Order: sequence, then C-alpha cells, then structure tokens
Amino acid sequence: MKKIITICGPTGIGKTNFAIDIARHFNGEIIGADSMQIYKYMDIGTAKPDSDELKMAPHHLVGFLDPKQGFDAGQYADQAGKVIDSLSEKGRLPIVAGGTGLYIRALLHGLFRARPVCEKRLSELTRLQGEHGSLFLHEQLKICDPVAAEKIHPNDSFRVIRALEFFQTTGQPISNKQMAHDFKASRYQSLTIGLFMDRKQLYERINQRVDSMIRQGLLSEVNSLIEQGYSLDLNPMQSIGSRHMGMFLKQEVDFEEAVRLLKRDTRRYAKRQFTWFNREKNLI
Repeated sequence: MKKIITICGPTGIGKTNFAIDIARHFNGEIIGADSMQIYKYMDIGTAKPDSDELKMAPHHLVGFLDPKQGFDAGQYADQAGKVIDSLSEKGRLPIVAGGTGLYIRALLHGLFRARPVCEKRLSELTRLQGEHGSLFLHEQLKICDPVAAEKIHPNDSFRVIRALEFFQTTGQPISNKQMAHDFKASRYQSLTIGLFMDRKQLYERINQRVDSMIRQGLLSEVNSLIEQGYSLDLNPMQSIGSRHMGMFLKQEVDFEEAVRLLKRDTRRYAKRQFTWFNREKNLI
C-alpha cells in the first residue's frame, strides 16, 4: 500500500504553506484537493498558490480544468490516484493538501458505483453542499428518500449527495437498491494531518484574506471571466468569491455589502469544514 501524507483543514488556516514545508523537507510534491482551485483563470478568488509558492514545490491538479467543464469526487480520486502512482514510482512523497473533504474521503477510501454517474448533477449538488452545508441537502433527501435520510447522518455529505444524485437521475430511492454505503477499504497508508486553530483567530484571518483578495483584483478577475464568455450561472462562478462579485456586477448589492457577504459566507464555510473534518477518522 502506497504511503502518502494528507493535509486538510478549513479555508484560510495555512494548508498551502504547511504542505510546501513538508514537501521541501521530505522530497515531496503536492496534490491539490480543492474543488475550486482545479479551475483555470480563477486564481485570486480560489486562493491558489501564487507563482512564488509554485516554485517552492511542484503542485498537481491545480488550475488544469476549464470552468465550463464538470468534475466530481470520483474523477478527482481517479486523477489524484494516477498522480500518486507516478510520484511513488519516481521516489517522491505524494502530499495531498486541501479543504474539500469529499475529495479527500473519496481518494483515501475509494468509491464504487453500479452505473455511470450524472456529472452535471453531482457537480451541482457538490456546489450546493459547499454553499449551504450538508443539512440543506439532507432536508431535500428527507423528502425524496426518507429511508435513506434516516440511515445517513446529515453531516455525511458524500452519501447524502450520492443518494440525491441517484434519485434525481433514476427517479428511484437509493434505499431501494441498498446502496447507501459507497466506500471501499482504505486505498493508501495515509498520515492524515488536520490543521486547527481558535475559531475567532481563524475568522480574523479570513476577513484579512478577503481584504487582500479585493486589493489583488478579485472583481477584475470575475469581470474578465465574464468577458471571456463564462456565465455567472456556471457552477464555478457560483463559488464563494465569484458569486459575490457577480452580485455586485448585476447590481443586486453595492460593493461594500458584497464584501461583507463574502466574509460572512467564507466564515460559514470554514465552520462547515471544521464540522466535516472533526468527524473524520484517523486524523491527527
């Protein structure tokens, strides 16, 4: 079983710098695990590693996908697995780092499906989970498949999303197929490190990072994407940051309010990430 290091935690906590330090000390390369950093052209709003950070350690699965393309946890696990295989063959230490818990769980434990997935639905449900939290989707699941909802914990985002996707695609409750458990055994021997800090301190870091993003030109970045033909209705453009600048550009709110909402929603997202990672097993 291949050995890897996994670094996870909420947004703004310092995963990138920590991963770079580990990579430089242990001959490693970093595999991103962020569902928004995978997209091209969205650098500021997704807090991608900057040019200096990219020079300090090689990064994979960052900025490789067009924003019009869908991508889900299963595809991530497949592509990250290929990178891990390649790095291991070269004697390099794979270091998975990011805050998308669904990606990390899919990679570490694998998943199997009895039929092809609907990538568009999975992508949309994953976005809704990121924006509104697992409880929001779990309430929807209670309506369409109360049996599955009873068995699946509201914070178990993967299985909630999987059950909703199955119902929306087939029109049948997943509970009828007895498919509520989609994870296999562990695929890798992972030293999984969770980064934590006092929430008040983290929230202040988040506020400061949003201010920095504004100074760096987040509004111009989103406007440039629109000019290139990327609709604000695309899933990546509905992510935290892009969505808020879009609200301003559509004159739904003034700029000060857009920034306030961006800070608030980023803090809320961090809180949901804390909840997710607190439930993960074998986390140190």
